[in-house]
Amino acid sequence: MENLFFVSSKLGWALIAPGNFFVILAVAAWICLVANWIRLSRLLLSISALLLLLVGTLPVGEWLLAPLEKQFSANAALPRSPAGVIVLGGAVDPALSEAWGQTETGEAAERLIAMVYLANLYPDAQMIFTGGSGSVSETEYKEADYVRFLFEQLAPRDRAILYESQARNTEENVRNSKALINPKPNEDWVLVSSAFHMPRAVGAFCQAGWPVVPYPVDHRTQQGRLLRLSFDFGTNLRILELALHEWLGLLAYRLTGRSDRLLAGDQNQCSAATG
Repeated sequence: MENLFFVSSKLGWALIAPGNFFVILAVAAWICLVANWIRLSRLLLSISALLLLLVGTLPVGEWLLAPLEKQFSANAALPRSPAGVIVLGGAVDPALSEAWGQTETGEAAERLIAMVYLANLYPDAQMIFTGGSGSVSETEYKEADYVRFLFEQLAPRDRAILYESQARNTEENVRNSKALINPKPNEDWVLVSSAFHMPRAVGAFCQAGWPVVPYPVDHRTQQGRLLRLSFDFGTNLRILELALHEWLGLLAYRLTGRSDRLLAGDQNQCSAATG
């Protein structure tokens, strides 16, 4: 059942991702033109042109992403002495790292920076990084392996860090980490993830009866500058895809019982009593 959810979510997203959808629209318009369905071809081209204009000039993706990033406060007060810190994967490209023989990070590298910071801030806390392969085809390359390689160079030699390398998505991050750590009730655990992903992550941890202290990083929206022209189609499209993917993920997790709420936030976190 878990494999079916994982594969279907990947394949479904490949079909509806905005970039792929634009290509499908253009090809459909061309087919209609060849078939001499002129009116339908013009309609599809008009829709395509309008969408391209909107994405190419306005930060539509940021408008969708901003409500997610505002759910949890940035730089919120941290517990004095937490039991541990959990860092979710998504910062490293395992296949690219394998190809070049070094850890290749992406736009979410702030997760790893926070991991170093918190490892130094809490020398006695248990650290765990959880992340395997989010790919359907290149499953042999595990993100945790390359993060381990990186932290052997950056972290103190005597710093104990657990690496969980089998999780393919957020729900498996939670389940595998909980089985590995077996957290006790009323313990404080700090959770590190991207700000836009934190609502889904916290919802999944709450569903598992594991309250966490959110530490959001990797913000993607320009707070206070959302009403602006943005002539950067590539960046706008990437953020739009990120936002749609996350909102669909929130909905899918809620409908399938992988999260205990649609949108977790500072005002509706789970309590330690659920653990």
